[in-house]
Amino acid sequence: MRLIPLNKNDLSLGAPLPWPIFDQDSRQLMGAGETIATEDQLQTLLDCEPFRELAWKEDSNTESADDQEAAQLAALEKELAAQENTFQFSDMRLKVGDRLQLQPPAQVSQERFIVKLIGYLENSSVLITTPYHDGLRLPLREGEKIIIRAFSGQNAFGFSSTLEKICKLPFEYLHLSFPTTVQGMVVRKSPRVRIKIIASIINQDREGEESTFSGIISNLSISGALLNARHPLGEQGDRLKIAFRVHLHQVDTYLTTEAVIRTIFSDAAPEGAVPAQIHHGLEFQQLSPNDRMVLQSLIYQHIIESPHNIA
Repeated sequence: MRLIPLNKNDLSLGAPLPWPIFDQDSRQLMGAGETIATEDQLQTLLDCEPFRELAWKEDSNTESADDQEAAQLAALEKELAAQENTFQFSDMRLKVGDRLQLQPPAQVSQERFIVKLIGYLENSSVLITTPYHDGLRLPLREGEKIIIRAFSGQNAFGFSSTLEKICKLPFEYLHLSFPTTVQGMVVRKSPRVRIKIIASIINQDREGEESTFSGIISNLSISGALLNARHPLGEQGDRLKIAFRVHLHQVDTYLTTEAVIRTIFSDAAPEGAVPAQIHHGLEFQQLSPNDRMVLQSLIYQHIIESPHNIA
């Protein structure tokens, strides 16, 4: 995905967006067709340093498949090398039916797909279910390089593999080459990831228009978040209601949860100047089992996809 930056002149209040908007790490901030409703929301979006995809209806000069695949594998090698830890395949302790994340060659798709482990034969082959997208089998070819990521226990893992055989009988599944190297990293018990998610906030201890804000969640864990805004959201101990959207496994999910402001601090600013950002440390309150599961899945997805973003 090739991105170009957006400025205030590219965005209009009240008009549907002609393209999806991403941050610099290619994470989607808003979808095509969504509307920027207020000046505050617009400024919050600009604070995220928004981008759109160059290929959206205008990029005819695409990289070759070989160049894309080479860049993709080089990125994985760089990512895994930074993690320093080398594991045996058995260290992942994978079980039949475990969910894995498959990253296809760049020319097939820029997305990542959830598959399940059918089984494996040590030093021979790994069997996984066939990935589907919009009800259709992903158009993979034998001999292509793919990347598999997994999360097991307190470790995030990744390895590259070759698609050895596409099987269609008695059901569809894939044979992958057995990985020679598995890289991974240990994740702390309550992982926190750096992220950028636009959120709307209501201070439940205030009344009137001054109780509604927009902000950016800059890091996230199961227990809380760091939320940045241009204005203070309240005082320490205030109760907030936070609503935000997460993109998980090609599905948009909207979460609304309550939180309490535990800490407030601001960026350094010259004397007399207004700080650019006010940071609020939040503790989530009474997360529903479904919301907890969604947040945990989102955090683990970011650990697997972008281990360098662990806070």
